[in-house]
Amino acid sequence: MKVKTQHNRRSFLKVSAAAGGGLVLGFSWLAGCSPAESEIAEEVARQMPENWFDINGFLKIGDNGLVTIMSPNPEIGQNVKTSMPMIVAEELDVAWEDVIVEQAGLDTDNFTRQLAGGSQSIRFGWPGLRRAGAAARHLLVAAAAEKWQVPVEELTTDNGIITHAATGQTIGYGEIASAAAGIEVPEEIALKEPADFKIIGQGKKNVDGRKITKGEPLFGIDVQREGMLTAMIIHPPAFGMKLKAYDATTISSMPGISKVFTINADKEGVEKQWSDTNAFPELIAIVGETTWQVMKAKKALQVEWEQDTPPESSPELQQALVALMETTPKEAARKDGDPTGAFAAAAQVIEATYTAPFLAHNTMEPMNFFAHVTADHAELEGPIQTPEFLRPTVAALVGLPEEKVSIMMTRMGGGFGRRLYGNFGVEAALISKEMNAPVKLLYTREDDMTQGTYRPDYRVTYRAALDENNELIGFHVRGSGTNGSPVFANRFPAGAVDNYLAENLEKSSNISTGAWRAPRSNFIAGAEQAFLDEVAEAAGKDPIEFRLELFDRAIAKPVGEENDYEADRYAGVLKLVKEKAGWGAERVGVHRGVAAYYCHNSYVAQVVDVVMENDRPKVDKVWCAVDCGIVVNPEGAINQIEGGIIDGIGHAMYSAITFEDGKPQQRNFDKYRLIRHTEAPREIEVFFVENGIDPTGLGEPSLPPVIGALANALAKATGERLYHQPFELNSEEVLG
Repeated sequence: MKVKTQHNRRSFLKVSAAAGGGLVLGFSWLAGCSPAESEIAEEVARQMPENWFDINGFLKIGDNGLVTIMSPNPEIGQNVKTSMPMIVAEELDVAWEDVIVEQAGLDTDNFTRQLAGGSQSIRFGWPGLRRAGAAARHLLVAAAAEKWQVPVEELTTDNGIITHAATGQTIGYGEIASAAAGIEVPEEIALKEPADFKIIGQGKKNVDGRKITKGEPLFGIDVQREGMLTAMIIHPPAFGMKLKAYDATTISSMPGISKVFTINADKEGVEKQWSDTNAFPELIAIVGETTWQVMKAKKALQVEWEQDTPPESSPELQQALVALMETTPKEAARKDGDPTGAFAAAAQVIEATYTAPFLAHNTMEPMNFFAHVTADHAELEGPIQTPEFLRPTVAALVGLPEEKVSIMMTRMGGGFGRRLYGNFGVEAALISKEMNAPVKLLYTREDDMTQGTYRPDYRVTYRAALDENNELIGFHVRGSGTNGSPVFANRFPAGAVDNYLAENLEKSSNISTGAWRAPRSNFIAGAEQAFLDEVAEAAGKDPIEFRLELFDRAIAKPVGEENDYEADRYAGVLKLVKEKAGWGAERVGVHRGVAAYYCHNSYVAQVVDVVMENDRPKVDKVWCAVDCGIVVNPEGAINQIEGGIIDGIGHAMYSAITFEDGKPQQRNFDKYRLIRHTEAPREIEVFFVENGIDPTGLGEPSLPPVIGALANALAKATGERLYHQPFELNSEEVLG
């Protein structure tokens, strides 16, 4: 499947003259919501059925044929709220324009893995969603067969209509739904063949698109309740510090302030989960009537802090990684053949070290959560990627059984891994319990950017051994990072080199770290792919042909049995992007870099074209080939791929969090550099591999390889290899 997309500044923003000489800016994708589609949506909303019939946990059918399909997983912009119901609707065989989509709350009885992370929502949801739709269709057909006293096998369905061709009888789903609801579901359900799909594989607009553009309440920050109070928190200004004392009398009399107190999410006896990562469990909470009143009080509160654990600064952190890399781990993560002998016998050894800094998540929507905790129930609502993990922690901390804790997921204005860690939901619950009132907790940008759960800083050294024929005979990777190593021991080129060694090291820190879009891969892919280009150059080989030779080895005679990739699919995306980009044909003024990477069960290869403008490199175009199995919604898929590419380029070029005595030096966007609109690629072209394989991950796999392709293109454009991210950081420009 080829889908050509263009990210063009001129087409993205339509500029027209308005009355009075002003400018009107409109996003071009709104034009894709045709009047016909919007009229259908509004008509559907007006013609709601009088009666709904629950068919299963995923859907209910109205007496007029409208179908409500629940979207079980959190929506963080990856478009699962559209694509997951598309899968149900496909097997149900209902017209998409007759579908209403609702966000489901946490419901572990009906749904599994209600989690947004690891690009696995569609992959894990695929079989269950299909069965839910197919089971509902079976019940409807069985009810019709019973009504007409005809064999089930003689009935067909299409767009919500059941037909018996022999007699010419037809009936709509809505007319038979009440009877279907009482039929037992058989153990075996037939699913459609992919060749028969009518909804899956077709581009569908975001089901929330019009609501988002109209500013209707969808996000956690929009939640309002009668009698709701507003809360904010104050945490220590530096990692390694804790609260000593504060004087609440200085703000207690300020207008609108209800109470100032401390909360502690690190309650003794409560078992911590991985999602409870939090460097600052003891916080000061300020509660009041309005956001502005609480913000003013927060700034006025006098607080004393004291040192608890040793502070760390960026130079010391880097030195610790260097020292760690010079030590020898007790046990290799993977060892094939005789790496030591291969390097000793090498005609040429290539070595390079790469580094990357801490990164913040910086979701567009500030961190927030609503909670109303009473003596017998806790109601929570907000933007959370891991509701299943939030519930047991909240239950333990507020002293309620888990079944008394309900969590409703709102749409999220970005997650990128930050909202995997539910400390803000826990804090909201603790504050609500103390206040005995409904509370919405709000973070400022500074609260979030200085609170932690950063992408760790990393350091990795690669070595490659070439023989006298410029063949790769040895490969060694040693990586380290804060609170975890970036190295995946069983990924390429493991399995393609006879003598291979991978080593993992890590250093602990009181700076809290966590998953950041495409965890670990977001660094190691770029380093690996940049290094492979250097090795190809040293061997005098074209970088794509060099990689393909390695894949041929892994296909014909793989080394080891634990390689976690399929070499033929890996090579397939590389060959596809080579063909589509016209690799090998000289283009005047265009400097090209290539990369290919496997993560989240998907394969992505990219070619980045860089041109020089005013003696500065500019990304002109990105060519991207993707093998993610069946593409449920090409429109949403393209959005994810483009977003990952731009996200990867921006953070590799400009972003970093640094520390001085444990204090983050970047607290807001005046000092934390993000990519700007003029710096995004002028064009992105996407090609999907059609193979009929069940869907795999897509939200993250396009980000890691683009960093390597960018580094390789920049090396050709500037004549200088780049080893340390961010590649370009002009402090004067950042500071304005």
